Amino acid sequence: MSLLVKAQREGQTIARVTPETAAWRYVGFAAYRMNTDEVVHVFEPAREVCIVVLAGAVDVETADQKWSSLGSRDSVFEDAAPYAVYLPPGLRTTVRALRDAEVGVASAPAKGGFPARLIEPSQMNRSTRGKGLNTRYVCDILPQTEAAESLLVVEVRTPGGHASSYPPHKHDTDNVPAESSLEETYYHRLNPPQGFAFQRVYTDSRDIDESMAVENHDVVMVPRGYHPVVVPYGYDSYYLNVMAGKQRVWHFKNDPAHEWIINRE
Repeated sequence: MSLLVKAQREGQTIARVTPETAAWRYVGFAAYRMNTDEVVHVFEPAREVCIVVLAGAVDVETADQKWSSLGSRDSVFEDAAPYAVYLPPGLRTTVRALRDAEVGVASAPAKGGFPARLIEPSQMNRSTRGKGLNTRYVCDILPQTEAAESLLVVEVRTPGGHASSYPPHKHDTDNVPAESSLEETYYHRLNPPQGFAFQRVYTDSRDIDESMAVENHDVVMVPRGYHPVVVPYGYDSYYLNVMAGKQRVWHFKNDPAHEWIINRE
């Protein structure tokens, strides 16, 4: 099975990954394009959800709560954090576009330990990671320091000509605190949109070793292994990461063959 999920170029659903289609246990992800007044219905009986307003503006409504006019940017490439909404399992929710919009919907197993809430841009930590051609810009949407049962959600902007998720790292072994076991999806965007980036997913034993040219809106699944991204000159990269696993902590291991790069940062 290929780890690359190609985007649908037409229709509301851009891409969708479920535990069943990915042949794993935890992470679910879908991305939707919405015209003005269009709706997306979200309902996960046994999974928590994080709705990320990637671009445009939407209302998000449950049976007893409504968050209106959520939207902080027209493009994921703007220097701004998004709005997001956290939902516990079993909550029927409607997302309605107030203008053309794009939303990501992440999900993972949960029992209902936390109530629904709005996550505002001002609550998110933004940082710069790496140096030189390894520089990228990170926004923690739902990190392990914030309330959730399984989900971890983060977005990353990488300038053209730079590497990201680099040096190559992995988080596929349940050995906390040295390393945690987390499945992961990458939802890729490129600017200008006709661009492409490269992502490799590989293990130490090379039982997984897949190199992919990813285009705008494609999803890459990372069940295990190292997973660096390289962006060609002239095109900026954005990706939204969703992670989940047995423990809700992010501890990773760098590929020993490439860890020397850190000493140059």
